[in-house]
Amino acid sequence: MKILNLYAGIGGNRKLWKGHQITAIENNPEIAKIYQDFFPQDEVIISDAHQYLLDHFKEFDFIWSSPPCPSHSSFRKDFSCNVGAKPVYPDMKLYEEILLLQGYFKDKYIVENVIGWYKPLIAPYVLQRHYFWTNFLIADATFNPDTINLTGGRNEDANIQIKRLEARHDFNLDKYKINKRLVLRNCVNPELGKHILDCAMGKIKQKPLL
Repeated sequence: MKILNLYAGIGGNRKLWKGHQITAIENNPEIAKIYQDFFPQDEVIISDAHQYLLDHFKEFDFIWSSPPCPSHSSFRKDFSCNVGAKPVYPDMKLYEEILLLQGYFKDKYIVENVIGWYKPLIAPYVLQRHYFWTNFLIADATFNPDTINLTGGRNEDANIQIKRLEARHDFNLDKYKINKRLVLRNCVNPELGKHILDCAMGKIKQKPLL
């Protein structure tokens, strides 16, 4: 398939996809360079993913979008962990993309975000720590612990966390000068990314999520 991978990061969701023509959109040149190093066969474009989707969505067979999550995350109001954040407007580009794809895209799509602090305005599937908005059935599945569960708390040494996260996703970031912990925590579990694509292609026909 011809796949559009939006807000691509370093490619956690894409890591186990095989045999497809993939265009990745990432607006951070340093992160885009890392993605290109890991996936040299992909076309990597440094651009605003939100605008690129609007301009090019008709050109693809499958679209994966993972818009920024900080304004939606349940951690914004998780005062039990002393991380309650100041009020901000939720970034509604998330719902703009969902509605655009629902209304105009004729092939398969997935919009991913973290579980939010408010009741979703459009009902998603829920799997691991993610919301998924899609136009195909997602089968239930169990995966190894996700990245958020691989850290030992806010007081754990960052380098220990980074090495654990690198091992989990099979990425080595030693030669890159970036916020490795943040980039790795933003990765979608590669096995989950493969599971979603397999569901989109009809390879998995187990009991769907409710």
